[in-house]
Amino acid sequence: MSNISRKSGAKTPSVLCLASYEKGQRFWEEAKKLGCQVYLLTSSALKDAAWPRESLDEILFMPGDQGEWDLDDMLVLVARLCRHVHLDRIVALDDFDLEKAAAIREHLRIPGMGESATRYFRDKLAMRTAAQAAGIRVPAFTSTTNYVDITRFVDSIAPPWVLKPRLLAGAIGIKKIRTREEAWEQIHALGDRQSFFPDRAVRPR
Repeated sequence: MSNISRKSGAKTPSVLCLASYEKGQRFWEEAKKLGCQVYLLTSSALKDAAWPRESLDEILFMPGDQGEWDLDDMLVLVARLCRHVHLDRIVALDDFDLEKAAAIREHLRIPGMGESATRYFRDKLAMRTAAQAAGIRVPAFTSTTNYVDITRFVDSIAPPWVLKPRLLAGAIGIKKIRTREEAWEQIHALGDRQSFFPDRAVRPR
């Protein structure tokens, strides 16, 4: 919280918190105690959630299910807030909000991690590529974009393999694959979403 602590004589810092899920209450309660103006951007599905409204200057609601927000609509809504509020920081309160926060920073030129830097904390392919380039040992992997690369991978790396979404959290969407035929079946089933999955080897058990 030191980055948004209020300094003597400084203007009141304004913080926009993004929460696709009901969480982060302790963060903005503390931010409010430190003298910040605190704004919350969340889903309209959470309108009746137990938010600590006494710690919030305003709540902005995005239509749609939790986390499934239209990017342009989100930027327009936040830009409207910025007509009257000078935002100093954008804070994502969940893994799934990191890309949204980065997009707002990029659009409004607010300090903090932009979209490229944020990728290293969310995008599994970006993480492995960066680690490999830095000389850190990583399991054999390939993106699922180019069919020549995929063929080379499945022909040279013994199964089982793991087909893992690039931007989901934890074990969500992970598929364990044991044969070459199954690998292609799963990849083709993704259709135009193929490039959103890296494929990596796992050690046989």
